[in-house]
Amino acid sequence: MTYSTTPPGSQQALAAVLPAELLGLFDDTFVRSCELLEEYVHRLAVGVFRSTGLEHACTESATVSEAVRRAGLAPEIAQVPAAWILHTLASRGWIEQVDGSRYRCLPALSAPDPEEIFAAQTTYDPRCLPGYRIAALAAEHYPGVLRGTVTGEDALFAPDHIGAWLEYFSNDNPLYAIANSVGAIAAAHALPIDGATVLELGGGLGSGAEALLDHLQKADTGKTLLAYRFTEIVPAFLRRARKLLSARFSGQPVSFAWLDMNEPFARAGVAPGSCSLVYGVNVLHVARDLATTLAEIRHALADDGALVFAECVRPFADRPLHVEFVFNLLDSFRAPLLVPGWRPNGGFLTPEQWTAALEANGFGSIEVLPDIVTLRADYPSFMVAAISARRAA
Repeated sequence: MTYSTTPPGSQQALAAVLPAELLGLFDDTFVRSCELLEEYVHRLAVGVFRSTGLEHACTESATVSEAVRRAGLAPEIAQVPAAWILHTLASRGWIEQVDGSRYRCLPALSAPDPEEIFAAQTTYDPRCLPGYRIAALAAEHYPGVLRGTVTGEDALFAPDHIGAWLEYFSNDNPLYAIANSVGAIAAAHALPIDGATVLELGGGLGSGAEALLDHLQKADTGKTLLAYRFTEIVPAFLRRARKLLSARFSGQPVSFAWLDMNEPFARAGVAPGSCSLVYGVNVLHVARDLATTLAEIRHALADDGALVFAECVRPFADRPLHVEFVFNLLDSFRAPLLVPGWRPNGGFLTPEQWTAALEANGFGSIEVLPDIVTLRADYPSFMVAAISARRAA
C-alpha cells in the first residue's frame, strides 16, 4: 500500500472561516503534514498496544482498568495512556469497542507500517520530521514507563535526547512553530503601544519568544517594549534560550530568570501589578494547580494587563488527540489537580473549559483565536489557538 501525499486543497475552504492574518499559516502543506503525523502516531500506537501487553490483555473484553491489571502495568501511571491507546485504536476500527467502556481485540489485527508514513513525510516536507522522531522515542519507552521501571520525564528528557527536543521545539519545525506564530499574533494585539512589560512563563528553549520578538520587529506597529522577562524552570533550557535570544535580539530589553509557575512568582522577583502581558506557549496546560497559577498571573498583571497563551486546544472533550501520545508519559501532563467543570482531565482543555477556568479565576474579555468552537464542526482536528483574557474588574 502506498500512502498518498496529495494535498487536500483545504486552503480555499479555510479562507471562509479563518481570519486573514492566520490563513497563510495553515496552508495545504501544513494541513497534509498534520494528517500524516496523526497517521504515523496511530500506527505507532498499534506497536505500543502489543509491546505493553495490552493486546493480550484485551483478548477477552476488558475495561481500561482491567486491561492495565491483566497486562501487569502500574495503574497510577498507565491508566491515562492505556485509555488513550484503546480509545484511539477503537476509533480507527483496529480493535472493537464492545460498549462504552470495554474493548476487545479483533481477529488478526494488522500491523500498519509507520515507516511508510515516515518515508511519505520525508518526501513531502522533511522539516516536519522532528515530531516523528519524538513520537518514535515515546513509543520506544512506553513499556518501561507504563510498568513503572522508568519515569516518563527521565525517559524522554535524558541528556542524549536533548538534541531531538531542540529540533522539535524550533521555529524550523512547522508542526510546532504554528503555536508560536498564532501566539505571537495574539500577543501583539494585546500589547499596549508604549512601554510594554512582558513576562513569559515556561519559555523552554526560546522559540516562542523568538517568534514574538521577531513578529514585533517585522510588524512595525510602533509598539515599544520596556522589558521582556523570559522565564523557565529547566536550567539547561534557560541557558540555551539565553544564548539564542541574546544573539538574535541584542538591542531588545530581554532578561532571563528561573521561575516555577507552580510557586509564588514573588520568589522569582516578579512584583505585583508589574506586567502589561503575561505570555506562554504550550505551558499552562501543565500547571499543577491551574487556579493557583492563574491567581499568580492575575496578581502580576497591571490593572489593564492581559494574559495571552497559545495552546493545543481540544476541539471535543471526548476525543483523543495524536499529540497526547507523547505527553501522556509525563506525570505533569496527565495528573494535575482536577477541578469539576473546568479542569476535568490532565493535559489539553476545550475552549469552553479554558473559558470557564479563566472566568472562575478572575479574568474576563476572553477570546480564542481562531474560534475553535466555530471551526470544529467542519474541521474536527483543528487544535491550535491562542487564548487571551484581561483581569476582570
